[in-house]
Amino acid sequence: MGIQQFRLPDVGEGLVEAEIVSWKVKVGDTVKLNDTVVEIETAKSLVELPVPFAGVVAELLVPEGETVDVGTPIISVQTADDGAAADLIPSIPDEDEAIEPGKIGGAAPGGRTAVLVGYGPKTTEAKRRPRKGGAVAAAEPVAVAVVPEPEPVVVQSNEIQGSVHVLAKPPVRKLAKDLGIDLGQVTASGPGGIITRADVENHTSAPQRPAAVAAPVVSAQGDTRIPIKGVVKVMAQAMVNSAFTAPHVTEWITVDVSATMELVERLKKDKAFKDLRVSPLLIVAKAVTLAARRTPIINSTWDEANQEIVLKGSVNLGIAAATPRGLIVPNIKSADALTLPELAGALNGLVATAREGKTSPADQAGGSFTITNVGVFGIDAGTPIINPGESAILAFGAVRKQPWVVDDQIVPRWITTLALSFDHRLIDGEKGSTFLADVASILEDPARALMF
Repeated sequence: MGIQQFRLPDVGEGLVEAEIVSWKVKVGDTVKLNDTVVEIETAKSLVELPVPFAGVVAELLVPEGETVDVGTPIISVQTADDGAAADLIPSIPDEDEAIEPGKIGGAAPGGRTAVLVGYGPKTTEAKRRPRKGGAVAAAEPVAVAVVPEPEPVVVQSNEIQGSVHVLAKPPVRKLAKDLGIDLGQVTASGPGGIITRADVENHTSAPQRPAAVAAPVVSAQGDTRIPIKGVVKVMAQAMVNSAFTAPHVTEWITVDVSATMELVERLKKDKAFKDLRVSPLLIVAKAVTLAARRTPIINSTWDEANQEIVLKGSVNLGIAAATPRGLIVPNIKSADALTLPELAGALNGLVATAREGKTSPADQAGGSFTITNVGVFGIDAGTPIINPGESAILAFGAVRKQPWVVDDQIVPRWITTLALSFDHRLIDGEKGSTFLADVASILEDPARALMF
């Protein structure tokens, strides 16, 4: 009999910690290889983790609600015997031992490393790091999850005087965070300008300028404190970075969408849309993908590091979704290549998955344009903030029957307001206005879609 510990793995997002949301097993339960044992929340989404060996649960090492670092033991399992357990646990190969592509610790698409869930940080070779104290003894417990050495990542430090980009590995970032150090103030000594652990430690001993101390927030009777973490924390930081990096411009247009509403009713009865939910949002999504063909700069991003504007090869259409855990923006990959029924199916699946809290990190990555449907809350318009990594976002307001002038007569029509925010560094007023007018024209007369 042997006790094996399952360590919190890198779930392939380049993150260094996660919260234990709920245990799917209890002490005494029997688990099989790859049984789901725990649900964790990273900064991006909820992820279910499978156990990499079989046996009986001996101990749950981390309580629900606690946030722990990658590599921390979270559950102990008593296996049948050490030999059998070793066969079930992903082993760490020697330096000269090749790893089969796609296996845990081995090569994966895009030059990344396969981990328990998804792919970890990009790497060029897998090597075994020596344990402290010398060689590994035969009787030592075998590591249950490979946590690859993460590559340095760019970190933004927003200072009063501007935006500074620094390179640091996740463990170094966490050390700086724990010490309350702004990495933008640390002098880098590593190769290629990478900030090392020693740089951070040396910075703590260097004379520091006096820092402003924030006044403590005093709780009054009846106040409730909610920890800022997970999806909420990442969303907040992303919005701050976007708002104070990209110069936002917002334009509005009010549109008679009566023809779109009639089209929606016809599509609901069309057999091609059987078992699919059809809404005005579907027509807006299609209009966006069509209008982007005429104004491709809308579907682009600003690459500050390389001083380039990157025109995206496809429209990965993001739909802002409010979930119980916060705002997320999953996206439909290559939405511009989908037929209308296919786009409807993709939208239905995206919404259902988001409501269940099961949206994967991959579904939230790589977006190129976002629609936020504020109309479902009865809101007419707003000034949406651009999703980081993108250049524009469209707010779709409530569709209401309002008085409208048609042929000099006031008649009731279905009216909505569209608001487009765009990054004025790369999208000028002409391009933004052209795109918004094209979307509006398709909603006003869906037959115009044939012109794009």
